Parts: sequence; structure tokens; C-alpha cells
Amino acid sequence: MRTDSSPGTLPAREHLPAGDAGTPVLDVVIPVYNEEKDLQPCVRRLHEHLTRTFPYAFRITIADNASTDTTPLVAARLEAEIPEVTNFRLEQKGRGRALRTVWSASEAPILAYMDVDLSTDLNALLPLVAPLISGHSDLAIGSRLARTSRVVRGPKREFISRAYNLILRGSLQARFSDAQCGFKAIRRDVAQVLLPLVQDTGWFFDTEMLVLAERAGLRIHEVPVDWVDDPDSTVHIVKTATDDLRGVWRVGRALATGSLPLDRLTRPFGDDPRDRELTNVPTGLARQLVGFCVVGVLSTLFYLLLYSVFRQFAGSQLANALALLVSAVANTAANRRLTFGVRGRGGAVRHQAQGLVVFGIGLALTSGSLAALGAATDSPAHSTELAVLVAANLAATVLRFLLFRAWVFPDRGEAGPAAPAAPATVAAHTPAGPAHRTPDPYAPLPQRPVPYQQTYEQQAYEQQTYENGGRWGAGDATMRLQPVRPHDTDPEDAR
Repeated sequence: MRTDSSPGTLPAREHLPAGDAGTPVLDVVIPVYNEEKDLQPCVRRLHEHLTRTFPYAFRITIADNASTDTTPLVAARLEAEIPEVTNFRLEQKGRGRALRTVWSASEAPILAYMDVDLSTDLNALLPLVAPLISGHSDLAIGSRLARTSRVVRGPKREFISRAYNLILRGSLQARFSDAQCGFKAIRRDVAQVLLPLVQDTGWFFDTEMLVLAERAGLRIHEVPVDWVDDPDSTVHIVKTATDDLRGVWRVGRALATGSLPLDRLTRPFGDDPRDRELTNVPTGLARQLVGFCVVGVLSTLFYLLLYSVFRQFAGSQLANALALLVSAVANTAANRRLTFGVRGRGGAVRHQAQGLVVFGIGLALTSGSLAALGAATDSPAHSTELAVLVAANLAATVLRFLLFRAWVFPDRGEAGPAAPAAPATVAAHTPAGPAHRTPDPYAPLPQRPVPYQQTYEQQAYEQQTYENGGRWGAGDATMRLQPVRPHDTDPEDAR
């Protein structure tokens, strides 16, 4: 079912194709604060790993959070020595602030970050970003709490990590397993819309981003990681935990009040099978019936409780009207969110007004039943009144569901899926030089040349093309992306 969303805000996920070298595909951000000792070995090790294993162009960005030691000098030296390394200086502290600033300015289609201590094994980096490149997922996180993860750390950090994730599951209904692992990635088109909604600038930045993404219906991919605790970590555990709990309260309150515009992320982003026109497949009626029945049972119990309370000081008709009015408002709000999946404040007043019309119909049925009972007997027992009201409410419930589904919360997906947003265009080249290019989130991915990975057949094919006067490398573009098996060797290579 389609809800009140803004069509065209985000394009559908697509596989990012391979193309010529240019803009880096992956931008790995390393946020640092006074890390003069660990920065250089971290960057050099990461650069060596990406050069050896990552088949596309990449960049490593050092995000300096107002360091007061020689970290800026080390970062500047690395930038001068390694072409794929850039340095970004911020005058304010905060890991979240650094990630938001660098990710918002980056033109790479895949954005990632990792902690400078490299506690996470780098072999998980390619599995982390692969689902984002393929278009399968929107965000990816490393998880130290997955069953197949191999983690070495002390009991105190183990307890704190698991307790924190239990708090997230209990308070914010989070389903991801590890919010604070410093190993995450996101698609740039998602980040451009999601990051403005994230308020935290410190360590809670990760958690808030993941909670909002999950509530918006975005897909989060989890990668089990091998992780070794850094005994020299400078993270202040008590202060970080306190700030995180404050963040949980703030986000939970915002979600409860519906003040976050998450609908604009949910649709039409991604290829959701619920938005397709399928034949002989139910379009959510069964799920809506189950949700409506659950809400209806709870509302009926709430209504009967209110009626019993109001009946202590009012007549049956007045007690019935007051109880039905209060429960009707709660019932409309619950069905709006839980049964028909409408989020946010958009249209809430209109829905409540329509719900009151439905309430009027239910009031007429129940009041008429009480009037008929009063005509049949002078002083009916309280249990008899409740039995009559239950029967009348059952009839009103069937009518309420039909009106809710057809009038109050109609299925807008029946009008057809929204047209996808037109991709950004790229200006043509002029004889005087390349024109200004509009950023295209689905421009071809630049492939980093890896000559030694070419098979013998690829080399012969490209050499033949070149000798025949054709453009080098022309022909089947997929030749450059063929996987190389470990035993593929060049018969003419003496090695």
C-alpha cells in the first residue's frame, strides 16, 4: 500500500555499472581526533588493502575533528605522498559532524567509514560495499554480534555493547544487531536525503541514522566481522553511554509524536514488490484484516472499561457516547499507523475527522441497541447492557473496516506506481573542453585499472582490437569485469 509520501524524492535502486576511470566509486572516511600515532599505519594499511583487492577507483578521506596534536601534519603528509588520500579539517569535535560534513560533500556513489584503530578486519570491506554497488541494499553495517562474527574484547565492553543493543530493541524496536561498530557504508543518494534528518553530531550519529533508515523502510545489510578490541581506545565509555541514552529518548519521542518526515524515504525508493501490479495475489487485505482485528479487540476492551467508569456517574446513553468518542479517536490513530501503514502527521486531522463520521455511525448502532434494550425491559442488568453493546460493536466493526479501507485510508497504489524520477543529465563535451557535468547518482562506476588481473584471452582480445585500428579496450564492456580465478595464468609468463 502506498502512503503519503513525496514521489520522486529518491530514485529506485539500480546496479551501478562499470565505466572509465574518474570519480572514485568508494570514499572511505576515517574520522580522527588526536591520532598522531595510529593515523599513518592505518591509512597505509587501508590503502594497500584497497589497491590489492578493490576493483574500482577509491579514495581515503581523513576527517580531522579539531585535533590539537600533530595529527594535521601527519594527515597533510599522507595526502602529499598518496594520490588516493585527501585531508579534511574541521574546527569542531564530533564524529557524527565529521561524517555528515564529508559524506555530504563527497561525489562518490558509495560512502563508508571505519575507525582509525582498524579493529575490524579489512577483509569485510568488500562484502560491506558490494550490496550497495549492486543495488540490493541502501546501507551496510559490520556486526560484532552476529553468530559467525569472531570478536576478541573484554567483558566490560561486551556487556555494555549487548546491553545497549537490548535497549535499542526494547525502546526503539530496532532489528539491526550492532549499532556502534565503527564499520559502515551508505549509498550517496540515500545519504543526501537521510543525513539532514539526523541531529546528533557525536557517537549516537550511527544509531540515529540506522533507526531512521529502518523506520523509513530502507534495507540494511549486515556483515559479520572479525573484531579485536583496541586496549588504547580513547573513547570515554560513561559519557558516551549517557549521551547515547539521551539520544534514544530524543529519537523515541520524535518517532512517537510522528515529527519525523520518514514517508518521503519509504516510497518510491527501491523496487518494492508491494507496489507492483500483480494478478491473483492479495494486495494486503489479509494483513490489514489481522491488524484491524487486533486493534479492534484492544479498542473494544478499552471502550468497555471506559463505559464502566463513566456509568458510575452518568446514564447509559451519555456513558456510551463518551466512551465511544474517546475509543474512536484512539482506534483511528492506531488503525492509521498499524493497520494501513500511514506514517507522519500528513492528513492526520482529516483522517480523525473522517473517523468521527464513522464514529457517528457506530454511535447510532450502539445507541439504538441500548434504546431497544430499554424499551424491552425497564431496568436491564449491567451484564446485559455489556452483551448488547458487544453485539452492536461487532456489527459496527465490520462497517468501520469497510469504511476505513474504502474511504478513510484508500489504497492509493491502485492508481498505479509513481513515475520514477528522471535521472540527472550530463552535459555534452564541446570542442573547447568538457562542459560542466551535473552529478548523476547512476553514472557509470569508474573502474580502477588492474592489469595483472587480466586473463590471457582478454589480453589477446584487446591486442587484436588495437592492431586492427580500433579503440583500445573497445568491444564487450563486460570483459573488464570478468572474475579472475586463482589458477588463471598466462602461459607466456615465466612466473
